[in-house]
Amino acid sequence: MKSVDLASRIGYGDRAGTGGEDGKSGLPTVFLMANHFATGGTETQFVRLAKALSPEKFRIRIGCIRRQGPLLETLEGARIAEFRLDGGFFTSTALHSAWALAQHLRENRVEIAHSFSLYSNLLMIPIARMAGIAVVIGSQRQLGDLLTPLQRRAQNVCFRLCDRVVCNSRAAAESLLGRNREDMENAKVAILPNAVSQEFFDAGAAGRQRRAGSIPTIGLVARMNTRAKNHELFLSAAARLSGKQLRFRALLIGDGHRRGELEKLAQKLDLADRVTFLGERRDVPQLLASLDILVLTSSSESSPNVIAEAMAAGVPVVATKVGGVPELITHGRTGMLVASADEIELADTLEHCLRHPEVPKRLAQSARQFAVAYFTIEAVRNRYERLYDECLGQKRAGHGRIATYPGSPSLW
Repeated sequence: MKSVDLASRIGYGDRAGTGGEDGKSGLPTVFLMANHFATGGTETQFVRLAKALSPEKFRIRIGCIRRQGPLLETLEGARIAEFRLDGGFFTSTALHSAWALAQHLRENRVEIAHSFSLYSNLLMIPIARMAGIAVVIGSQRQLGDLLTPLQRRAQNVCFRLCDRVVCNSRAAAESLLGRNREDMENAKVAILPNAVSQEFFDAGAAGRQRRAGSIPTIGLVARMNTRAKNHELFLSAAARLSGKQLRFRALLIGDGHRRGELEKLAQKLDLADRVTFLGERRDVPQLLASLDILVLTSSSESSPNVIAEAMAAGVPVVATKVGGVPELITHGRTGMLVASADEIELADTLEHCLRHPEVPKRLAQSARQFAVAYFTIEAVRNRYERLYDECLGQKRAGHGRIATYPGSPSLW
């Protein structure tokens, strides 16, 4: 894919220029809105898409609620319009931001406005609709079970105003429609997979070159800020493996307010010599590629980035069978699935893989082929660009709100 200087094609400042400031006034303007730029799955996908969209097809404008977080660095210094809430949607700051967002959308002649997360959905969708933006797209990038009832209801009302709602898994789409089929009658769900950056594919080639006799390494990559990631399950399974005198070591990559209690649990389970807490790291592609097995123990997931990234790196995955995970992993072919919260099944599956290394090797080969086919930046970018073109084409043809949900969607 052609390398592009993002800063040269993203509007600068809170009032990015209008029309033809960059010589591309004939191109439709796409406005992408995030909540913030913390290290997370949704934020990572937001940045990857913003950098990947073709400057020959679209003018890109970016906004957020909080202009903070480590992923800002990956946007190559481009200034991003900020529309703060500072305490809620009914504050003077929020009202000012709503007005400023409407002005920003109009001044930049935005034709497609796409929000990526709960709070950006709640702010951008109604404002974009009131501002007369042609195509308004929301996102549901999790199952919704971790939202409060009020958050779900408010977001569902906003989704009724959308031309499309993008989900990153069939499970997320079906969860949304199952609770909300009537409310979604005027919207159309589009299911688009997560993208994996090229560095994970590249890291995989080097990571497969292992030293003979090296200790097998299992790992979990997840933020330590929610119990839904279920690090306890990983540690409990590791303790069972340790009791079977297996040679292995375990890495926990990620950080958060729960790290202290997880470190205490590792001590309690007598895993101090087995488990290493690495914290938040910038070299995740290389660390991931160094693993013999990636483990995902979450109790709720839509489409976890780390599974697709591990597949791209040629690392076999053992994961809990929750949400959209079975859409990514075909059990026994591209990975292994275990029941959620079942430490015995998880430990037994890991033991089988450690004792029979030909099994994870076969799984990794099939998984990488799957990743190459579906998760490259180019493949996912092309699907988003087709979505934008289709939505805008239908609006320009005078079809108004885009058609109803077309039945059972297919991710692949």
